[in-house]
Amino acid sequence: MSRINTFIRRLFGGKKDEQGHIPETTRLAIIEKACQQVSRGVFFSTVIIIASFLPVFLLTGQEGKLFNPLAYTKTFILIVDAILVVTLAPVLLSFFMKGKFRSETANPVNRGLERIYEPIIRTCVKWRKTTLAINIIALLISIPLIMNLGREFMPPLDEGSLLFMPVTLPDVSNAEAKRILQVQDKIIKSLPEVRSVLGKAGRANSATDNSPISMIETIVLLKPSAEWRKGMTKEKIINELNNKLQLPGVTNGWTQPIINRINMLSTGIRTDVGVKVYGQHLDTIDAFAQQIKTALQGMEGVKDIYVDPITGGKYIDITIRRDQIGRYSLSIDDVNAVIEGALGGMKLTTTIEGRQRFSVNARYGQDFRNNLTALKRLPVNTMDFGPVPLEAVADIRLSEGAPMISSENALLRGTVLFNVRGRDLGSTVTDAQRQLEALVKQLPKGYFIEWSGQYENLIRGERTLKLILPVVILIIFACMYFAFHSAREAFFSLISIPFALIGGAYMIWFYGVNLSVAVAVGFIALFGLAVETGIVMVIYLNDAMQQLVTLKGNSRDTITRDDLREYVIAGAAKRLRPKIMTVCVSLFGLAPILWSHGIGSDVMKPIVLPMIGGVLTSSTHILLVTPLIFLMVKEYELRKHGKIDVLEVKH
Repeated sequence: MSRINTFIRRLFGGKKDEQGHIPETTRLAIIEKACQQVSRGVFFSTVIIIASFLPVFLLTGQEGKLFNPLAYTKTFILIVDAILVVTLAPVLLSFFMKGKFRSETANPVNRGLERIYEPIIRTCVKWRKTTLAINIIALLISIPLIMNLGREFMPPLDEGSLLFMPVTLPDVSNAEAKRILQVQDKIIKSLPEVRSVLGKAGRANSATDNSPISMIETIVLLKPSAEWRKGMTKEKIINELNNKLQLPGVTNGWTQPIINRINMLSTGIRTDVGVKVYGQHLDTIDAFAQQIKTALQGMEGVKDIYVDPITGGKYIDITIRRDQIGRYSLSIDDVNAVIEGALGGMKLTTTIEGRQRFSVNARYGQDFRNNLTALKRLPVNTMDFGPVPLEAVADIRLSEGAPMISSENALLRGTVLFNVRGRDLGSTVTDAQRQLEALVKQLPKGYFIEWSGQYENLIRGERTLKLILPVVILIIFACMYFAFHSAREAFFSLISIPFALIGGAYMIWFYGVNLSVAVAVGFIALFGLAVETGIVMVIYLNDAMQQLVTLKGNSRDTITRDDLREYVIAGAAKRLRPKIMTVCVSLFGLAPILWSHGIGSDVMKPIVLPMIGGVLTSSTHILLVTPLIFLMVKEYELRKHGKIDVLEVKH
């Protein structure tokens, strides 16, 4: 410890008077020297943090809309920070750093940190192979941890409400849909955790809502979680309601209002995942969709599976018999006029209300139109034989057809819909694709399937990150090269990034968080934090080498391995307090998010977890392993070249 203190006093000490005051010229010279020493490193550290957020700017879709404001805000702040570091900060130091100065050792916190740190770093230097082996083993263990984590597009955001979306048979009547809706609302409201229920069957008064009468949407507003039964969670509420709402002919579906609208607007799929079946004929598409449903039924994680109905709609086919209408001296137009007036509606007049015009139509009542026997007896007037029933001149029968025809990219489309619960999205879809592999090979020519929904967004986000992350690593390396003017030093500082991933991997594994775009953004933010502390450490280690060369010269005849070890330890221990402060500021600022439970914490925690864990492991690596690697490199240079390479950090 005394050697370290002597080194620090030699480096930053100045002439003092009896009261400990430093002369004005000496004070300004020390401030200028200190600012020059760290300004380049701090400036390029800020640039590196900005560069690390480049992938966030390139995110598109809903993930881009969510994280772009974060990236822009942080970038603008750091740009201003980088400018102030080299302009305003030295001026403020010259104004406020006055009076009596004390050595770093006079600070009890710093003295205590050095007292703890020096034995640890000496032990690591002594047992260097063991230290490196422990770090490498920890890094190797983190790789399978990350590989075995689940994958999802975005962590589910708790909206505080549920959206119940059951579907019935396509030919359900209005009265039956109303009855089902009322029964469901009554069952849902019986749960103590439910505050209110609002259900809707069919389409709203909007051209963008093409929901049929068989589709029901029920918004379930929940009470605050503090008022729930003990041990009750949102997942348990869904399971309990789902068990109570098992009605014949109804397929249940559970989601949340906001994410449901986002999914439908972005992908056209109202569930988490949709398997789109494209082809030329609706019957063939429906047959394959039913086979897909059967293959996926009961698979782990697959819930609320449902085939969008392609057939099953009920139609009244009226085929006019030409041989019969001739007997009664009728034309096809005569019969069609009767059918139009009874079923379609005949225009009587137009009403004007202000600037709006509405046609007034007349047709038979719904009860009559729904009665096939009454339709067959519909009177058709003739000139010679009086009224005859419609069935005398036409064949009337019920037939099945498509309730609604969906198309995409000029191809007919059918869809198998399902939600994912109790499992991550990525592995569920991967297993589903493996399950359908043999079935897909049996598709005839011109037919194919496509995976959509949240999985489509997941693939798009992963593809963007994979393309841009290598570019970001190169940008970070270039910034560190300009900071040190040494490719070797830049590479050594870059090593801290994989070791920062260790803590991030362990942290998200411990909390059971799936890999998502939010976790990726957390790791991206971690890159800059890890490199920033590493740059400061390398600056002080190289400054220690300058002091050694100034004192003993740059030759193997004058510099011993003990000298190298002592000066490297001194350079690592120097300014230990600001290094620890950099870590603590990040931890103290991020740790409270781990205990937050409000709306939005679901998205923030996956961002924060890799940052907290990564800061801990990267700081440990930088404080213990970086000086060790630096020492081994300098020993190699001294042995190989007879001198050490000294990096200029004062500029």
